[in-house]
Amino acid sequence: MLSPRQTELADVALSILAREGLGAVSFRAVASASGWSLGAVQKAFGSKDELVRAMYIRHRQGAPSLGVGSGPLAERLVAVFMSLMPGDAASRATTLEAAAFTERAAHDARIAGAVAASDAGLRATIAGWVREEQARGRVGEEVDADGVAWTFVALAHGAATQLLYAPRPDAEVRALASAAVSRLLG
Repeated sequence: MLSPRQTELADVALSILAREGLGAVSFRAVASASGWSLGAVQKAFGSKDELVRAMYIRHRQGAPSLGVGSGPLAERLVAVFMSLMPGDAASRATTLEAAAFTERAAHDARIAGAVAASDAGLRATIAGWVREEQARGRVGEEVDADGVAWTFVALAHGAATQLLYAPRPDAEVRALASAAVSRLLG
């Protein structure tokens, strides 16, 4: 659990990350942007790794929920896909944060575990939706629910990253997502 000061400083650090990248996040930069002294930032976090972990906690707390209703599976999947795309300034910042934490996960076992758990949760939700639709006879039994979930998450992460440097209109992204989901579901 983060203290109120840690929460505030982690949020300031996330705003620096979204503007300038993770490399620009330092105790001095956070102190300058927050109005807190360098000593206060150092007292709140014993190391930059601790600050980065707090940033990740705050990033996950701000992640979009999967409250996409109970409509047809393809529509729910496209809605989730679009919620993960950097279509506006806020979602772009979230995608930049996610990309930075994914890179950091290769070198930080705690962040790797949290990222893996988050992805596993999303995959489990999607696989569960596919199985529910299979039980209702709306999706063929030959469709591999876990394979659909894994492919969907990988595709969404890759598309979100590509849209950071090569933006496309939302309508075009939605059409591409719809076509991909149709292929996934057979």
